[in-house]
Amino acid sequence: MRVLMVSWEYPPVVVGGLGRHVHELARELAEAGHEVVVLSRRPAGSDAATHPTVDERVDGIRVLRAAEDPAHLEFERDMIAWTLAMGHAMVRAALTRLGDWRPDVVHAHDWLVAHPAIALADVLGAPLVATLHATEAGRHAGWLSAPLNRQVHSIEWWLAHRADTVITCSRSMRDEVATLFELDPDAIAVVHNGITPRGWRVSAGRVAATRERYAPTGEPLLLYFGRLEYEKGVQDLIAALPRIRRRHPGTRLVVAGRGTQEEFLVGEARRHRVRRSIDFVGHLPDTELAALLAAAHAVVLPSRYEPFGIVALEAAAAGAPLVASSAGGLGEVVLDGITGVSFTPGDVPGLARAVGSVLDDPAAATVRARAAGSRLGSDFDWSVIASRTAAVYAQTPAGGPLELERPKIPTGNVFGPAD
Repeated sequence: MRVLMVSWEYPPVVVGGLGRHVHELARELAEAGHEVVVLSRRPAGSDAATHPTVDERVDGIRVLRAAEDPAHLEFERDMIAWTLAMGHAMVRAALTRLGDWRPDVVHAHDWLVAHPAIALADVLGAPLVATLHATEAGRHAGWLSAPLNRQVHSIEWWLAHRADTVITCSRSMRDEVATLFELDPDAIAVVHNGITPRGWRVSAGRVAATRERYAPTGEPLLLYFGRLEYEKGVQDLIAALPRIRRRHPGTRLVVAGRGTQEEFLVGEARRHRVRRSIDFVGHLPDTELAALLAAAHAVVLPSRYEPFGIVALEAAAAGAPLVASSAGGLGEVVLDGITGVSFTPGDVPGLARAVGSVLDDPAAATVRARAAGSRLGSDFDWSVIASRTAAVYAQTPAGGPLELERPKIPTGNVFGPAD
C-alpha cells in the first residue's frame, strides 16, 4: 500500500514518544514492502531561509519536512494559531511536491495534524486513519476548564468523527476515546506501541560504574525516567520516598527527564526533606539511560494518567524490575505480580509498599523482569505492530469529506455526569 503518514514530530524533531512511535512504524512498514511518505515539519522557531522544506529519503521512507511560515508565532504562546499555520505549511508542501503520487491511506497521529490530514484525505480521496495517542481531557483528569483545553478537545472530537477508522494504543484508551467522543468502542482498533529491544543491554562494567556514581555505598537505587509533567505522578514518588527510606535506609532516587514541573518537583523534594537523596539529571542520552536502567534496583512509573507507557517497555528491554501504577495502558503493559508490581494511581502508601516489596525480594523481582522481557518479542515487536496497522489500513473504506457540527463540551468533569 501507499501510506501518507502525518505527524507533527519525526526524528530529528522529537518532542516525546509520538515521534519515536511514528518513526519505528514507518520504518517497519517500509521494510514490509509498503510505500511510505511521512509528512512532518522543520524545528519550531526555525526560518525557511535557514531550514527550508526538505524532501528526502531516509531508511527507505520518503520524508517531506515542511518549513515554517514567516508569521511570528510561538508554540508556547500561540498554540492553536501555530498549529493551524503548521497545518497550512504541511498541506502546501504535500500538494506542491507529491505530484502524481496518491496514497491508499492517510494516517494522522494526534490532534495537532488534524487539519492537514483531513484536508489531504478529502482532496486526495483517501481513507483517513487517526491514531489518538492521548486526550486533552485525560491529561487534565477530566477537566476542560480553560479555553485552550476546550479548543484542543474540540479538534480531537473533529478528528475522531472525521476519521474512517480510529486507532488507540491500549484498551483503556479505547474506552476513554469512546466515552469522550461518543464513539462505538467496537469500531475502534487497538494497536499497541512497540519496542526495539536492541541497544538496551549494557556491560557489567558500565552497570557497576553507574551504581558507583549514583549509589556509591551500595544503597538501593530507584529510577524514574520520562517527562516531568503533573500527570506522570513523580510528585507521588517523591512523597513516598521518606516511607521507602524508613524501611530501606539510604535509598536514592534518580529522576531523568525534562518538563514544566521540574521546579515544582525540586520544591516537593525539599518539602519532604529528601532533596539530598534525589538526583535530577535532566534528559539523558540513550547510552547513559540504558546503563542507569540496568543499574536500578527498581524503575518506578507512578503515572496518574498514561495512555500506554512505552517507558515500561524500554525498562523491560533493559531487564529492570518494574513498579508501576495501574493507570491506563500501564495496567496492560505491567501485569501485577507477573511482569512487575502495580499500585493504584495517586496512592502514596501503596506506592511505597510496592517499591518495598521489590527491594525486599530481589530474586522475585528478577523473575518478573525476565517475564516482562519475554513479552517484548511476542506482543510488542514493531513487525507485529506494523502488520496489525497495515491490516487496519486494508479494512478502512474511504468515507469522503464530512461537514460536522460543533461538539457540545460539558462544563463539569467530562468523565462524570454532564452538566
